[in-house]
Amino acid sequence: MSPRIVVHPPDATGGRRVHVDAEILGRATSLRDVAEFLRRAGLELEPEEAAVFPLIEWRGGGPDVWQATE
Repeated sequence: MSPRIVVHPPDATGGRRVHVDAEILGRATSLRDVAEFLRRAGLELEPEEAAVFPLIEWRGGGPDVWQATE
């Protein structure tokens, strides 16, 4: 079974929580941060690859959304 990767909607300051399964990896402020968190978890992806990686569920906007919507 593949890991479930979730990038949550941006918070008020533009950060997005990143989870793999039930583990919080951190709060990303860019696509580069998402790729780094995943690298630390054992998944080597470039930021451009993370943007289109099919196992990532982007909630509240895709990989180009880093500001909270009102």
